[in-house]
Amino acid sequence: MFPAFTLRYARLPEHFFLRFDPVPVEAPRLVAFNRPLAEQLGFDLDAFDEHQAAEWFAGNTVPEGAEPLAQAYAGHQFGHFNPRLGDGRAVLLGEVTDRAGRLRDIQLKGAGMTPFSRGADGRAPLGPVLREYLVSEAMHVLGVPTTRALAAVTTGERVFRRVPEPGAVLTRVAASHLRVGTFQYFAARDDREAVRTLADMAIERHYPQLAEVDESERYLALVEAVAAAQAALVAKWMGLGFIHGVMNTDNCSIAGETIDYGPCAFMEAYDPVKVFSSIDEGGRYAYRNQPWIAQWNLARFAETLLPLIDDDQEQAVEKATAAIKAFEPRYEAEWLAVTREKLGLMQEEQDDRALVDAFLEALRAGRADFTLAFRHLSEAIEQDAPALLELFETREDIEAWLPRWRDRLAREEVGREAVAERMRAVNPLYIPRNHRVEEALAAAAEHDDFGPFETLREVLAAPFTEQPGREAYTRPAPPSEAVFRTFCGT
Repeated sequence: MFPAFTLRYARLPEHFFLRFDPVPVEAPRLVAFNRPLAEQLGFDLDAFDEHQAAEWFAGNTVPEGAEPLAQAYAGHQFGHFNPRLGDGRAVLLGEVTDRAGRLRDIQLKGAGMTPFSRGADGRAPLGPVLREYLVSEAMHVLGVPTTRALAAVTTGERVFRRVPEPGAVLTRVAASHLRVGTFQYFAARDDREAVRTLADMAIERHYPQLAEVDESERYLALVEAVAAAQAALVAKWMGLGFIHGVMNTDNCSIAGETIDYGPCAFMEAYDPVKVFSSIDEGGRYAYRNQPWIAQWNLARFAETLLPLIDDDQEQAVEKATAAIKAFEPRYEAEWLAVTREKLGLMQEEQDDRALVDAFLEALRAGRADFTLAFRHLSEAIEQDAPALLELFETREDIEAWLPRWRDRLAREEVGREAVAERMRAVNPLYIPRNHRVEEALAAAAEHDDFGPFETLREVLAAPFTEQPGREAYTRPAPPSEAVFRTFCGT
């Protein structure tokens, strides 16, 4: 059933990882399987056997050709450097080449206590596994680069976090699991050759166009390419009101994908300082800080490559600093492109930033729902729309802004319906609202009821299309169901 493994990472020198077989579980049961993704990866679905799949995706049976391992990496966690983290509960089975010719990692998350576990149990509760499944797949459909969820398996065992919970294993698919922290692990050990090996692997897998760049400029070009990918990624997050919650350097993908959906959440009432993560007590990873944390993480990445950028340390620092500073205008351009599109604008005008800022301030002042405000804006192109105005607790700012926006749209010289259609195509109606996610997780974990999970999965598969009978999934949480804190589950 599994496609052939290529084992690129497993063929690196052994100090890049530790060999580790998944720890078998008591009673594996397949509770979610992503057949479209499996088809893309080249799985033989004609030979699909649910019982055998549960054994594979739980780690009880290692697929033929796989060589399981736990990857080594370090990381800055909330600004504090830990030189040795590594996969504490994840096992890379290997890489496969999908039907589009792309190399993809297949990893089991929650597969047992590895040598990197640092005293933890190496397991994953069902709730966080289902959260990552729902949110990562929703992000994919919303057009955000992300790791994907292939399968979720319950283990028949309990894990202990705040309370005892059912255990589970997630099968995650990624362009790779190379992180800023992977580079930091070897840079901290002054292992220049290992850093070069990782950089060459990153170029081969993610930025093959850089192979043609002269070696004297190639590694600086890698910094610039990763910065460009991160700028585009975070701009998409910001355009959806998504808050990652734990942007440590070990959660910053070199491939430019969203990775590690721990205490993530989608903002409802617009608040630029919003924080959901229970462990982010200082608000380091608040919504508005995400672009600048990405830049900070990129600076840490550039530091690891300094010896490769230039033999002259001073010159290397100067070049790397310029590349990191260039992130700011690059991100600004990406973010403006995202928000222009959400406002129905195709042309660029000098005052567009002020127009966007004024709309966001109207959202903040009126405590309007971020997602629905953008969605219902398409109904207000010619006249005030009740569905839009009803979102605002105070309407003075939005009522003053709407004529400015309409004047700006008039200069687009595009018909009203064409603008509205364009806006509906980029402003979702359905997102993984926190209370709906929590409802699905609680039903599964407390009552073994996966009906709410499956319904929410179906809803999120078509985020831009009205789904009659599912209007409740568009609405913000009532006060009694509002989610103020999310948890890692590690």
